[in-house]
Amino acid sequence: MSNLEEIRKILDKYEIHPKKSLGQNFLIDQNIINKIVAVTQIQKEDNILEIGPGLGLITKELDKHSKSVLAIEKDTLFTKILNESNFKNTRVIEADILEYIKKNDISNYKIIANIPYYLTSNLIRNLLETPNQPKEMYLVMQKEVAERMCEERGNILSISVKYYADAKICFSISRNSFWPSPKVDSALIRIIPKKKYEESDKFFFKVIKAGFSSPRKKLINNLSQGLKISKEELENIFIKNNISKDIRAENLLIEDWNKLVYNFSNENIY
Repeated sequence: MSNLEEIRKILDKYEIHPKKSLGQNFLIDQNIINKIVAVTQIQKEDNILEIGPGLGLITKELDKHSKSVLAIEKDTLFTKILNESNFKNTRVIEADILEYIKKNDISNYKIIANIPYYLTSNLIRNLLETPNQPKEMYLVMQKEVAERMCEERGNILSISVKYYADAKICFSISRNSFWPSPKVDSALIRIIPKKKYEESDKFFFKVIKAGFSSPRKKLINNLSQGLKISKEELENIFIKNNISKDIRAENLLIEDWNKLVYNFSNENIY
């Protein structure tokens, strides 16, 4: 069951085309949209925040099942189209979601969104690294990125997610479920925050960024250069925590990162 004909009618009416610069790939498979609504277990008392609603195909379903929907759309014309739709419980705001997060409390919302691939990393980190984290998030994103985020080891994004939340892939979505069709498949991932942001987290991520500064180099070299700590001191800490001095950042578990940061702070070497 596809919504492609409906989308094309709307685009023709307003004489517009999907913008690659904003990652506008519309989810047209109604069966997948229904599956998202089912998996997210929307209740009548839920307040939903939808990011990038586009032409409102998902919004239409969220509007039926929730107490309220706050739809944040960056595209001016799409905002106009959404405001002309017959939603009962939806309020549409034209805004950049990253700027909106900085200025508003989103802690009472469940986030559901089909997010542009280019925005994934920055958006998730901003959602987690705010004192006003949302209740939970269900995000449609590039499948490979979603899988990496759920692995025990990874990159700065996957470490950020593990540090603040529990993440799980709900199901995969074929690229053919979108129009225009992207080059890769997607997945719906559930992210439930478990730790609130604190000022001390800045130091943790300063260490992480230093560790990943040159991914091909050994972690100990990156930390020595990035944090101005001697290799001798670092080797002692690595040995103390049973961490190989030859390990690279991408192979370190979250608990090992926590041990390193604790030692750096506790021994006042940085």
